Amino acid sequence: MKRFPSWTVLLVLSGAGTIAAGQEHECMHSSGVTERGDHVMGFDHSRTAHHFRLTPSGGVIEASALDPRDTESRDQIRMHFSHIAAMFARGDFQAPMLIHDRVPPGVPEMKKRKAAIAYRAEETPTGGRVVIRTKDARALAAIHEFLKFQIRDHGTGDPLEVSGADPS
Repeated sequence: MKRFPSWTVLLVLSGAGTIAAGQEHECMHSSGVTERGDHVMGFDHSRTAHHFRLTPSGGVIEASALDPRDTESRDQIRMHFSHIAAMFARGDFQAPMLIHDRVPPGVPEMKKRKAAIAYRAEETPTGGRVVIRTKDARALAAIHEFLKFQIRDHGTGDPLEVSGADPS
């Protein structure tokens, strides 16, 4: 019989409580995503929150330290997102491929249309974000496909539809 650490049981039960409370989660959370993510991204997912948002002109990838005094996680997030924005702008999506152990949906089109997509890393008080923008309809569809996959695979419970305005 396989034994699980007590925190695993608590995590599962707290997730069940959230779903029972009416907050739907479309969670695939692939095996190994968190472990590979910790390694590739350079910050501990147990100390941070990761979110993805679809916007009218693209989307946002955001992470923040759960503890506002956790400057180590905050700084690791900022460094990672700075690298990610530059890599994505070059059409390099190696990091998400390593994290998810496959090519995420939308990536082939995002690579083809890299000149039509802008990526900007921004600092937030407890972490950072990558703002993704385009005016190209096919690039926009690919970005949204990519972000929806991220939402499902990371199990964030973020909305799968466009919500809110673009960041300024």
